[in-house]
Amino acid sequence: MIVGRPKRPKGFKIFDGRHKNGKQYCYHRKTGEPLDLQKYPLWSAEFFAECARINALMKATTPKPGTLGMLIEEYRAHPAFADLAPRTRSDYQKIFDYLKPIADTPLIRFNKPFVVLIRDKAAKDKGRKFANDLKARFSGLFSWGSERGYIESNVAAGIKDIRRPKNAPDANRPWSDEERHAVLEAMPPHILPAIGLMMFTGLGPKDALRLLKSAYNGTEIATRRSKTGEHVFVPCPAPLKAILDSAPAHDALRLCANSDGKPWTESGFYTCWRRLKLRLEGEGKIGPDLTLYGLRHTVAVMLRELGYDERTIADMLGQKTIEMARYYAKGADLKPKMRGVVKRLERSGRNGNRTKLSNLTTESVKPDYSRTEKEREC
Repeated sequence: MIVGRPKRPKGFKIFDGRHKNGKQYCYHRKTGEPLDLQKYPLWSAEFFAECARINALMKATTPKPGTLGMLIEEYRAHPAFADLAPRTRSDYQKIFDYLKPIADTPLIRFNKPFVVLIRDKAAKDKGRKFANDLKARFSGLFSWGSERGYIESNVAAGIKDIRRPKNAPDANRPWSDEERHAVLEAMPPHILPAIGLMMFTGLGPKDALRLLKSAYNGTEIATRRSKTGEHVFVPCPAPLKAILDSAPAHDALRLCANSDGKPWTESGFYTCWRRLKLRLEGEGKIGPDLTLYGLRHTVAVMLRELGYDERTIADMLGQKTIEMARYYAKGADLKPKMRGVVKRLERSGRNGNRTKLSNLTTESVKPDYSRTEKEREC
């Protein structure tokens, strides 16, 4: 043991037993990690050696000025990052973790070809979706950094996503009417409320499972999307109201609960869903590749087929922009809508004369050559 009054190691908080409950505690200030004082007794040579090792490790991992790692650390410490939705921060962190091996790369090294090279490597390592997300997060990071002088410009701006192979199946495909009815008929009472919320409101699995009882007043559902923070308001359709009102009673604060009356965990719900899905697939009642997130696509497709605009679809799904609404509604069968459009067009006439298109002859649509070319253009 070291004799005499020891000097406290820099960077550590120590409670030596003179206060509180008499126990000894020690933890690293910056990381909050505790030291095992049974393995490294306080004030022993082993204790000081462990503190020195941790401090050396922290110095080695401190981002160097002018590097990607430094930019990431500065961004994570800024309110612009803290103000993001928890899900978005989590998505960013997955990308930051992937980029750790190149954290010491100088920012002046980054240009469009280099970002594309990193994106393409990420596609090989973790797939197309992750690579496109990495490119998007790079753009957000560099946009923030360029506004504050860390990097000259947002070099990731304008880089295209890696396109999905033409023969690849659509992710989270919409459910057919037959599949929706088959799932509703097969679901146990404690699973049915969550499935109903996803199916009739377009809520994602996480938002449906976390929905509080207070968000449903018996006729309407009002909440916020966890990912975007956007308000979602949906008058409860009759089938969903019947499902929610007849659900098993429970004391949980959330609207959906498992068979024990406790709030669902995502992993627990997915386990139950997967078991039931495999059974229905085996019975031929549903097709392959059915996902819970596909119900958001289903709602978007149904709204598109009913003729609703993209802004309305985005509002229903709790999205800030219409771009994602356009993506979710992709694949809608617009033939019935277009048949109705043409019928209305036929009934409307043209040029204010109420002349039916079916009565038009070639004589009536001949150009008027008595006017000059400039007059005809006007």
